[in-house]
Amino acid sequence: MPFDYRKLEGLVKEKCRTRAIFAYKMGLSERSISLKMNGKTQWKQTEICTACEILGISNEDIPKYFFDPKVQSVEHIKTA
Repeated sequence: MPFDYRKLEGLVKEKCRTRAIFAYKMGLSERSISLKMNGKTQWKQTEICTACEILGISNEDIPKYFFDPKVQSVEHIKTA
């Protein structure tokens, strides 16, 4: 199941300004962060814990940032 990381991306920009700074603080490469944010690789539990410390995410809010299901848009079909 794909997850939507737009809220996480917004918080990264708010708290760290760039993915590069966030990656540095996480001890990961920018490429690794990019792959995770784009759903190409999964977040490890330890990485989620580290990200929460850096970004000030409470335990209760973890699902909102890391496990929000991506909803696919459905195009409306017009009938004549």
